[in-house]
Order: sequence, then C-alpha cells, then structure tokens
Amino acid sequence: MATLRTGNEYLRAIKADGRRVFLNAEQVPDVTTHPAFREAARSIAALYDIAADPANRERMTFASPATGEPVLRCYQIPKTPADLAKKRAFYEAWAERTFGLMGRTPDHVAGFFTGYAAKPSVIARGGKQYAENLLRFFEHIRENHQYLSYVIVPPQIDRSKPAHKQSDPALYAGVVKERDDGIVLAGAQQLGTAAVFSDWLQVSCITPLQPGDEAYAINVALPINTPGLKLYSRRAFALQATNSFDYPLSGRFDESDALAVLENVFVPWEHVFVYRNIEVCRAQWWETPAHIYGNHQAQARYATKLRFMLGLAQRLNEMTGNAANPAVMVQMGELAALAQTVESMLRAHEVLATVDDEGVLWPSRATLYAVMALQSETFPRMVDLIREMAGGSLIVQPSSVADFENPEMARDIERYMHSPQASARSRMALMRLAWDFIGSEFGARHQQYEKFYGGASFLVKQNMYRNYDFKRAAGLVDAALSLPPYER
Repeated sequence: MATLRTGNEYLRAIKADGRRVFLNAEQVPDVTTHPAFREAARSIAALYDIAADPANRERMTFASPATGEPVLRCYQIPKTPADLAKKRAFYEAWAERTFGLMGRTPDHVAGFFTGYAAKPSVIARGGKQYAENLLRFFEHIRENHQYLSYVIVPPQIDRSKPAHKQSDPALYAGVVKERDDGIVLAGAQQLGTAAVFSDWLQVSCITPLQPGDEAYAINVALPINTPGLKLYSRRAFALQATNSFDYPLSGRFDESDALAVLENVFVPWEHVFVYRNIEVCRAQWWETPAHIYGNHQAQARYATKLRFMLGLAQRLNEMTGNAANPAVMVQMGELAALAQTVESMLRAHEVLATVDDEGVLWPSRATLYAVMALQSETFPRMVDLIREMAGGSLIVQPSSVADFENPEMARDIERYMHSPQASARSRMALMRLAWDFIGSEFGARHQQYEKFYGGASFLVKQNMYRNYDFKRAAGLVDAALSLPPYER
C-alpha cells in the first residue's frame, strides 16, 4: 500500500528548499523554523497527519484511478452526490483542526485542479497538448499529495486600464518570451495566501481580460523554489504572538498572504495549461467545475468557522451568566440562524447537484453563490453580535498571562476577575481566545478576508444573478398576468 504524506515529510519537503520568502527587509532562510511561519507550518503538517492516520483512511482518502492506492480525497472527481458528501466530510475534518481559520489549506486549490481535470475538453480548446499537460500534472499532484496555492489576481495599480495598457507591460504577471522548451514570465500577482507554505504556485488570472491582454491569459504551475520567483509576505501576526496563552490563534493559524513577483521565471511547456488564450483563460473558471469545487471546500471551511464562532459566543455567555438572558438568547438565535443557513446551503450543494453530459457532477451553483454573495455582510454582522454580547469584558483584561506571576496582581485578579463558573485564569483564557478571534490584528484580517473572500461583492452577486432561475420566477409573473378575468 502506498504511503500517504505525513506531517514530518511535508515539513522536510519545504524546509530550506531554496524558496525566496521576504519579511521585514530580510529573506527568510527556512519557513519551518522562522517564528513568523513555524507554527502555521506545523498546523498544516498536522493536517497531513490526520489524512495519513490509518484510522481515518475511509474519510480522508479514495482509491487512485491510476494505481488503486489511497490518495487524498480532495483530488477525487465526484460522480454522485454521495461522492460530494464524502469530499465535504474530508474538508470538514481538516477545517475542524484549524477551526476554519486557515482558508488556503492543501485541499483548496486542489479543488480547482480537480475541476480542470474533470473537464479537460475546456482546456483543450487552446490546444490538445495543454489538456494533456494538465492531466499529467493533475495525476502527479494527486499521487504525490502535493500542496498548491495560487495567485490569480493582478496587483492593484491602475484598475482603470487593462493589463496591456499599464504604464509598464510587465507589471502584471504575463509572458515576456517564448522559447522552444517553454515560456518566460515577468510581473507580479496576488494574493498568494499560504503560498509561503506550498509545494507549487498556480499563476493565472481570474479577472476579465480584453483583446490585447493575451500575454496575461495563462495558467501555469511553478515549484515554489523556482528561480526568479519571490514571495513578499504581509505583516506576520505570529510575530506579535508573545505566548500561546495570550495569542492562542494568531500564533498557530496565521497562514500569511503574499505578493508574488516573477523576475524572468522560466516555465517548461509541460507545466503550461493555458497559453495566450483569453477565451480559455476565462472558461477554465466557469465552464469547468473548478470554481465550484474550490469554493465547495471553502464553504465547508466557512461553515466550520461559524460553528466555532457559535461555540465561542455560547461559552462567553455561560462564563458571564448571561446564557439564559432573553435578550442574549435573541442575539444567539440570530447568530445560530445565520450559521445554520450556511450549513444547510452547504448540504444543498449535494441535494441539488447536477450531472452534465460528460458525466461530471456539479455542486449547486445557485446555493453556493447565494451564500458567497451574502458572506461580506453576514460575517461582520456575526462578529458585531459577539462584540455586543461580550461588552467591556474583552477590554478589561489583565495585560498578559505573566500578571499571574506577581503575587499581588494575581491575588487581585483572582478576586475581581473570576466568574461563578471558572477561575480568573480560566476566564482569561476564554477571553483571550475571543479577542484573538475578533479583536486582534489577526482577527481584523479575518474580517477583511471573509468580506472579500469571493472578490468584490458586486462580482459575487453577478455570479448569483447569472445562476438564479429567473425564467421560472418570471414565468410566475406571466402566469399571474394571464389569469382570466373574473366577475364580481
């Protein structure tokens, strides 16, 4: 039986492998040991260990179509709603390990490539060889349990102009040279979430391109340590996490975001899947189930995160003795309604799934985009409700767990900051958890992340518009207008 990748194997694979990650004016020599990235890398390693555990074999793997050996279920092309339900169970197992706080774990971009592989005929429109490249690469990452991230949005420089009319044509990631053995890319692309931890980086473009933008209409895969590829990490919240008590989340689950800069990066033809083709570059997202599969994983992760929010809010209310307060119950009811809506819509992906004429299963697009269209509004609302219920208790807390080491301080803290249900230290641990989730810099990033998770809200709502059954809805209006007259 093939050996599944373990956490230690993953860490060894990315350890000091030549990837160029920059933070605080310096190049990071090893993301597995640097304090900005170490604990997040270990959190990802723990996911591989969950999948490799023989006790989890049925939930976390399926039989490889190529070898029959177990491979990660995130790479399974679903054929039935039952297959999709099994994939959801896989996603939830990993999301629960990170409390839904890591959005770009190895199963996310795996979903996109699974979608491409499900409909290679779409990729083949640009040339049969590109579809063949894609399928060979898909088999490689599936059989070797690889971790992909992506950069598919150009940097925000001048959004009033298309890519080829920017002040410098090499600002956005695109082709600058074609060779017999491959292509050369230059420019930059974002957001690179979790890219510093990945094995591979997908470089493509999901934003609309115009005639003249052919150089940017690509889909390629790069090993993270490819010469010329640089990753500029944003501010690392883990560096502010002075200890795991005061920062229980940001120290462990800061997956990082990065700007990817490509300085004459060479890509062999075998890793090129879309090349200078605007139509196929767009079709890869919407005419394959790539966007749906990737975001099916994302919604399983989101539903888990909301479940964690509900549990956190309930524990806060129990700690302060407010759980039975009618006003609090109303607010908790609203929170629960929003979380349950997401959960139910996730299950509807399976119930309302369709199978196309090539035998490919598509999760319900309408239910997916309905949740994504409202995500930018519901998540901030839920955070605000928790803030209201917590009140000033999140602010009036000891400065650090170190305060308990001062006998005088510890005596006063235990006297005035305990609750009937817990000691002051236990109460502080819960409050620190809540603050790290909604009040810290890490928490603020998560609000921004969920607000723009699917892109600008108007773009996500356009997806919803395109996938709603307006014909059926308008038919009801036509039927009402066609009712025969009646006599009074």
